[in-house]
Amino acid sequence: MNLPPNPGIARGRGRGRGIKPDEEANRGLAPLLGQSSNSSHTERNQASGGNGGGGDAQVGPSMRQVQIPSSEGDPRGSVRGRRLITDLVYSRPQGMTSKKGVVGTHITVQANYFKLLTRPNWTIYQYRVDFTPDVETTRLRRSLLYEHKRLLGGYIFDGTNMYCSNPFKAVQGSPYVLELVTKSRAGENIEIKIKAVGSVESTDDQQFKVLNLIMRRAMEGLDLKLVSRNYFDPKAQINLENFRLQLWPGYQTSIRQHENDILLCTEICHKVMRTETLYNILSDAIRDNDDYQSAFKRAVMGMVILTDYNNKTYRIDDVDFESTPLCKFQTNDGEISYVDYYKKRYNITIRDFKQPLVMSRPTDKNIRGGNDQPIMIIPELARATGITDAMRADFRLLRAMNEHTRSPPDRRIERLRMFNNRLKSCAQSVETLKSWNIELDTALVEIPARVLPPEKIVFGNKIFVCDNRAEWTQEFRNCSMFRNVHINRWYVITPARNLRETQEFVQLCISIASKMKMNIAKPIYEEIPDDRNGTYSQAIDNAAANDPQIVMVVIRTPNEEKYSCIKKRTCVDRPVPSQVVTLKVIAPRQQKPAGLSSIATKVVIQMNAKLMGAPWKIEIPLRGLMTVGFDVCHSPKNKNKSYGALVATMDQKESFRYFSTVNEHSKGQELSEQMSLNMACALRSYKEQHRSLPERILFFRDGVGDGQLYQVVNTEVNTLKSSLDEIYKTAGKKEGCRLTFIIVSKRINSRYFTGHRNPVPGTVVDDVITLPERYDFFLVSQAVRIGTVSPTSYNVISDNMGLDADKLQMLSYKMTHLYYNYSGAIRVPAVCQYAHKLAFLVAESINRAPSAGLQNQLYFL
Repeated sequence: MNLPPNPGIARGRGRGRGIKPDEEANRGLAPLLGQSSNSSHTERNQASGGNGGGGDAQVGPSMRQVQIPSSEGDPRGSVRGRRLITDLVYSRPQGMTSKKGVVGTHITVQANYFKLLTRPNWTIYQYRVDFTPDVETTRLRRSLLYEHKRLLGGYIFDGTNMYCSNPFKAVQGSPYVLELVTKSRAGENIEIKIKAVGSVESTDDQQFKVLNLIMRRAMEGLDLKLVSRNYFDPKAQINLENFRLQLWPGYQTSIRQHENDILLCTEICHKVMRTETLYNILSDAIRDNDDYQSAFKRAVMGMVILTDYNNKTYRIDDVDFESTPLCKFQTNDGEISYVDYYKKRYNITIRDFKQPLVMSRPTDKNIRGGNDQPIMIIPELARATGITDAMRADFRLLRAMNEHTRSPPDRRIERLRMFNNRLKSCAQSVETLKSWNIELDTALVEIPARVLPPEKIVFGNKIFVCDNRAEWTQEFRNCSMFRNVHINRWYVITPARNLRETQEFVQLCISIASKMKMNIAKPIYEEIPDDRNGTYSQAIDNAAANDPQIVMVVIRTPNEEKYSCIKKRTCVDRPVPSQVVTLKVIAPRQQKPAGLSSIATKVVIQMNAKLMGAPWKIEIPLRGLMTVGFDVCHSPKNKNKSYGALVATMDQKESFRYFSTVNEHSKGQELSEQMSLNMACALRSYKEQHRSLPERILFFRDGVGDGQLYQVVNTEVNTLKSSLDEIYKTAGKKEGCRLTFIIVSKRINSRYFTGHRNPVPGTVVDDVITLPERYDFFLVSQAVRIGTVSPTSYNVISDNMGLDADKLQMLSYKMTHLYYNYSGAIRVPAVCQYAHKLAFLVAESINRAPSAGLQNQLYFL
């Protein structure tokens, strides 16, 4: 557990580490506004404005005033822990009067937002609250502070910071500290020091963090339980007993200033709660494996767990089999074992004294708070969360979950209205909102939107106009691919015992390819006696020695280790495009013969694309346009490493070649320098192909969270623009590079609906729910069969291409139709998905840079 900042922490006796348990150790500052303060629903009576009663302290306060220097207050505004909360990142160009487009069919949609009818018109006074001796739990802190409600009046307290709409008389006009003294239930004197930090005006950006905190306090009145950062309803839990899982429905909320109004965004979410503990997983490992320690570590490493006694989540980084609950650690009151600690503090009896302890390394926030020691957790007190890879492969489980988690638009709208009604009917929630003069509209926000013209998909002998499905798989029955690369030399590596099934599938591929006007010769079969990794490697070496165009490798069942071995060989050691298929997928299925034809069609399309063919194209109005995608994928084996992949097109009016590259990054390393070098290589490839530099560059950057936005805007983009301008000016283009840099975000909570149905592909929203400080828009580019479609957010943070909003929106939509791994439109521009594919392949399977000989091919499809 991460240690408190005080010295003198002793190592455990024996060989156990003796690190403090998580609740004893977490003395860093609680998360500030808009974040979880790790309180549970049982705290709600002490949460806001002193509403409700009860508490874990005895009345007996005394008070005195202590003057402090005025420099103690932070003039810059609110802080989170020891960090200053960063300001908004402005990307909207100065002088831009409108970022709205006009092209398309105009419609009206509803969104999952509620308008705040009353705009706050107050000054919020912020105070820092400290307890001596320290009080670890937020619930106890709130309870102790609540004993002074009559003195303090109405307030919001998150465990560290307190916010009041009225200043204390003792503090007003001068920088005073208010000191209160009370007694705990054990009779110990607790000193509460309340120090003025500053104020938040209704015109400050910080007011929205206060509003979010008030909303979270109002939600506590709905009898919801806080799990990690969001509130869930355990009373409405859905039991999937056959899979030992529970689904807890809940809500994600956010209040912020949008174009003209302050809006509350509310999204329906679910928490997967496993009924088994880590101790259950340990017992299964002991029962089923001779080497149970390795089996247990494989099962739990990287898992996110929940400890019910303090309602916190942790990520498991290691297992310490030398430590047990009998190990001791040092506290302010002396040494104590884990067994005695949990009994004394939580009245929890640990049953197995021989179980190992699992370890969670401190997060960056823990380290900033001075807690740099690992967190030790008892397996029988930790509940597993999320789903494993084996669960993801269980189609029965996914189907059962999707019935509840993928709500269609009409059901989602109904649940949003129920949430609004609960907030307006619950007495405690109403009182909390009313005390801060906050009133929500009952209706969902209505927004003007547009449906962009459908795209035309160009095949070799036909042009297909997309319909509302934005999908054209069936068209390949009657259409040839736009540009075919005939396969004359290729190998198929297959286990000898499965030769017949492999030959039948290959013959089906050859037959289907001929219908698409693509010639595939009969391959040379490399039969292998077994399916060991070394056998596959030797077979690939034998095939690659004959310079094939492509190699197909057949494996019996999905196997991550085997797949990794094959891809390392074909992407690094013996670079050659490869197509890996599993026998389970390609084997003949009498009950579904049409399904096998569909699989063969997709394999043929992929092989053509990997060899620089073009299954289809779209009409691009601009000549000399390079589109670039960049994404980052973190290594599952080493969380300090990540891989950034860049994929760029050539001029798609003339060429179907791509350029791709990937680099390894260490944690905290700037991406801008390598991104600029990779772009220089992409421009060199473009110039070799077209004998000139691109007229315009459209750069889509994926994998950027809100916390990284400032760095991307002020570091990556500036470095990239400077580097590109230098290249262009050296080439004689005095005006420099014409570049548009767009951040693409998929993981957003915004949803919009058309008459209780999903919006059709091409629906754009660029008003009302967009942000005033950004040049942004939302786009739905795909169709979904189940659930509610998720729009994608596009934030234009730099633009000197000279195109208006309409053209940028239409270009972004066009690019979602060029992903050759799926014959339909996808959520993001194709170059973003290609970059993700490449980064994921390297992070998961290759773990090193692929050969430069493949950089002009889509070998990673």
